[in-house]
Amino acid sequence: MTVVDRFLKYVSFDTQSDEESETTPSTEKQWALAKALKAEVEALGLTDVSLDENAYLMATLPANTPAKLPTIGFIAHIDTSPDMAGGSVKPRIVGNYDGKPIVLNREKNIVLSPEMFPELLNHTGEDLIVTDGTTLLGADDKAGIAEILTAVQYLIEHPEIKHGKVRIAFNPDEEIGMGASKFDVEKFGCDWAYTVDGGEVGELEYENFNAATASIEIKGLNVHPGYAKNKMRNAGLIAMQFAAMLPPQETPEHTTGYEGFYHLIGITGTIEEASLFYIIRDHDQKKFEQRLNRFTKITQYLNSVYPSNTIELNIKQQYRNMREIVEQKKHIIDLAEDAMKAAGVTPLIRPIRGGTDGAQLSFKGLPCPNIFAGGMNFHGRYEWIPVQSMEKAVRVIVKIIEKLPQK
Repeated sequence: MTVVDRFLKYVSFDTQSDEESETTPSTEKQWALAKALKAEVEALGLTDVSLDENAYLMATLPANTPAKLPTIGFIAHIDTSPDMAGGSVKPRIVGNYDGKPIVLNREKNIVLSPEMFPELLNHTGEDLIVTDGTTLLGADDKAGIAEILTAVQYLIEHPEIKHGKVRIAFNPDEEIGMGASKFDVEKFGCDWAYTVDGGEVGELEYENFNAATASIEIKGLNVHPGYAKNKMRNAGLIAMQFAAMLPPQETPEHTTGYEGFYHLIGITGTIEEASLFYIIRDHDQKKFEQRLNRFTKITQYLNSVYPSNTIELNIKQQYRNMREIVEQKKHIIDLAEDAMKAAGVTPLIRPIRGGTDGAQLSFKGLPCPNIFAGGMNFHGRYEWIPVQSMEKAVRVIVKIIEKLPQK
């Protein structure tokens, strides 16, 4: 089975996760793909296959050499983002892309255009898998699953490539920040691992945001507007005041690279009650703490202007920058970089402007940088992935395993 065959099969499963759920997996529908993958790895002849009560699937490609080699792992997640519908995906392959706009859905006038997404022009002449514009595609991270299993199949079919023990794992709920929460690192039993969950070809990432959420609940007081002077407390307006006290240029649409941000995810409001929900991100730990402190200071100030306890702030830490862990074992980055070069891929070492299961896993004792899966425009209707990018990811995984040095 080719990497494309696998990918097209996997995107037919609706595996959207749910951030409101308190179960693991967060949605029952993730089980369908998890069970299908279990059957597939068993059919490939992998050993130590286990699918636990929380839909974490693990399996082993046994070593085929007596040499003492580290045990390494490759990880991808089965869920897709709650941001966009993930069921009834209708993928289409645009062969030999000519650099022109791609009409995804003529009826709804949805067009994937290089004018909006100039990175398309880096892939002219390639075969692009796109959506019909009504759902996401699911390359994040079903492409990673397809690439890992295709690489494993290649190694099985080419026993002349000597390798050590390789572990693979597919987990639920990465998109809601819970992918590593019940990942059994000890059971996985690896010296280190790689998540195959990046974007553009060549991405190699071992730095990610420090991350937190902030929820702000505001209590107002409603009275008749004709008699409201010195009495009414409009919670909706106070919410707007809170938002206006944050730096307007420190938002996702105005930042790049190592620049952190405040991102307003949701806002609701009436006179009586209002709420704001933010995610807070920064690569630098000191700057991250300053961002959190800004929320505290704004809350304290507004509670001094209005009656105390008008505003209730709840900050929740999510994950930390894995650089401090992974950098201690720089050889695992060097190995991935060398493997990319050997596979004809130019490494793009850059910080992740987001999160990854690898961050939490690194702090749980499993150093885990991230390598590209090849998809673009994740989480939305304009998601696409070149076939050639997936094929390159397969070659990189094989090369990492092939080039692994002895202990």
